[in-house]
Amino acid sequence: MLLGKKFRTTVTATFDGEILRPDEPLNLEPNTRVRITIEVSRSPAEKTLSLLDTAASLNLDGPSDWSVRVCH
Repeated sequence: MLLGKKFRTTVTATFDGEILRPDEPLNLEPNTRVRITIEVSRSPAEKTLSLLDTAASLNLDGPSDWSVRVCH
């Protein structure tokens, strides 16, 4: 165990409404005090859109080939 040593790691956990439960075991002695920074992460089911997906979803009105008028 890492008693007395400076230790930093990132873990994922799930909050059940009362307690944060790490997804994997922690390499810490029981009753070790830690500092926790909370960053909500996306669930694996949430899809991150690419720039092209985002642009396509804008439904912009214009010529089908924008490059025809690139000089204007």
